[in-house]
Amino acid sequence: MYSTDPVPRTDPAARPTGTPPAGRSRAGRRPPAVLLIPAAVAAVFALLPLGYLAVRSLERGPAFAWDVIANERTAQLLGRSLGLAAVVVTASLLLGVSLAWLTVRTALPGARAWSVLVTLPLAVPSYVAAFAWLSAFPDLAGFTGAALALTLVSFPYVYLPVTAALRGTDPAQEEVSRSLGHGPLRTFLRVTVPQVRPAAAGGAVLVALYVFSDFGAVSLMRYDTFTRGIYTSYRASFDRTPAAALSVVLVAMTIVLVAVEARTRGRAGHARTGTGTARPAVPTPLGRWRAPALAWCTAVTAAAVLTPLATLGYWLAVGNSATWDPARLLETAGTTLGVAAAGAALTTLLALPVGVIAARHRGRTAHLLEQSAYAGHALPGITVALSLVFFAVRYAEPLYQELPLLVCAYAVLFLPVAVAGTRAAVLQSPPVLEDVARSLGRSPLSVLREVTVPLAAPGVAAGAALTFVVCMKELPATLLLRPTGMDTLATLLWTETGTGSFAAAAPYAAALILLAAIPSYLLGRHRA
Repeated sequence: MYSTDPVPRTDPAARPTGTPPAGRSRAGRRPPAVLLIPAAVAAVFALLPLGYLAVRSLERGPAFAWDVIANERTAQLLGRSLGLAAVVVTASLLLGVSLAWLTVRTALPGARAWSVLVTLPLAVPSYVAAFAWLSAFPDLAGFTGAALALTLVSFPYVYLPVTAALRGTDPAQEEVSRSLGHGPLRTFLRVTVPQVRPAAAGGAVLVALYVFSDFGAVSLMRYDTFTRGIYTSYRASFDRTPAAALSVVLVAMTIVLVAVEARTRGRAGHARTGTGTARPAVPTPLGRWRAPALAWCTAVTAAAVLTPLATLGYWLAVGNSATWDPARLLETAGTTLGVAAAGAALTTLLALPVGVIAARHRGRTAHLLEQSAYAGHALPGITVALSLVFFAVRYAEPLYQELPLLVCAYAVLFLPVAVAGTRAAVLQSPPVLEDVARSLGRSPLSVLREVTVPLAAPGVAAGAALTFVVCMKELPATLLLRPTGMDTLATLLWTETGTGSFAAAAPYAAALILLAAIPSYLLGRHRA
């Protein structure tokens, strides 16, 4: 049986003397300076855009900033962003929950293959999906096209956590419900849905964050939201204060959503109060619903995966008359790989001390450092780029539109990705080996270099590979911060599509997906 009551905590006094649980012995230990100093630098680095954005938006006085925030245009952008997020979240919940239930709880033919196919849209950038649909159906431009493209690339954020929740819960409650005479639909609504609700809510918040921060899909679909409004304001005027004020509103929206996500995760959960272990669920026969279920999975996969690939194939086949240059494609692909590698290297370097502290130490300092590093999670790419532009123009002009500033933007944006990977990898390595090294007289730096990093190296490398992939696909920060004359696959795709040159854009989209698929495949093998 299950209970939603909090799980009782173990009384520390009942713990046998001399056998503290792993990690508890470090609870009161202050992180060594060799970790604390670089972690503090990383935290300040991550918080820099937030602080400077607040200062810049108030530079002409609170009254001016309020006039920008309170005018009709801002309210219109707010309504458009919230409306788009509401539609995409609702559609993603419908797709994610239904597909998770079909692939995990029912006797769907080929369930394992479907479970792989419906996660593939994660490898498709939103602007590639928008390009594919817009080039095939030009009339989709606007709200409908933006909602469709964003839904098809973001519903896996709901599907994956709901699938994990279904696999982790004991099916006994559903069997009891059916034994009491409740039908499959009533059992699903009254038993299954409450069990997966926390996971679905967390996924929905991630989808909303994705919609708020997206720039590529809404720009290609020519639908004005906050991100497009900020970019337009930045490009249209020498006075960047309105763009900064709009960015503050966008940051406030994302912070509210992050707080909702944290609250959802903190209160949610079902705890098993009885003894024994959960057993695998018996798949529910679909009966006459078998054909509609297969049709539903086929339709979603065709729309989210096959349509973008087929569209790219079509434009590549008819693109002989286009003006795309193979030499330029190779050069741009090399530039993309180089910039993404530099971004992944800096991000991993900054994330390493933060991740080790988060895994091995507790207390206010460790918590503050970890939360500061996660500030980038609440910052859309265009907001980070805008704040770094302001910072470079005012205090570091030689860096303006130079490669180091772009690499720094990648580090701010994707530091949470690398920190999460490092923290998980360090947690999986036994801390007793570090204790032994310290008892042998090794310094903190030696312990870090000779024990902690080698043990966590596979996980840290996986986090670096994931960071490399997301750096390669990043668009808005690259558009604003790239050095003059430098292009990446993402920026050239955006430029060519913006002028309606779909055949010229197709090679860049295909190369981007191909290059992103290689590390994604290696990551999948590593996790398997």
